[in-house]
Amino acid sequence: MFLKTGLAIFSTLILSCGTTEKQTQTTSTSETTTTETTTNTETVDSLKMLAAGYLLGTIVYSDKEGDCPYTIQMPGDKMEFYYLDPINLEEAYKIDGQKVWIKFNGLRRMNRCDKATPAELVDIKRGE
Repeated sequence: MFLKTGLAIFSTLILSCGTTEKQTQTTSTSETTTTETTTNTETVDSLKMLAAGYLLGTIVYSDKEGDCPYTIQMPGDKMEFYYLDPINLEEAYKIDGQKVWIKFNGLRRMNRCDKATPAELVDIKRGE
């Protein structure tokens, strides 16, 4: 009986010591600068968005004749970039230079403008 009680007390002391060490480590880790935390968060968010199937693009406004008023400039593989003509772009995203994360489906229909390919936006989120 004394052995079981002694073992229980000893176990409790050992477990409580381990908890103190973890709290100390957490405190010292959380003392990082705000800049580092923000940069790491942006990188993680970018990686998460790419892993979820989103692509980063930039909203481009044009008032030239023959151009679509709003297109999304996307990075390309062989070309420097290409343009999408989103048929369902919400008014809240019609800001020239706005970075957006998008998922889209290409459309098999006649182009509304010369430089952009028609696309339907499946999902859109504000970028960095």
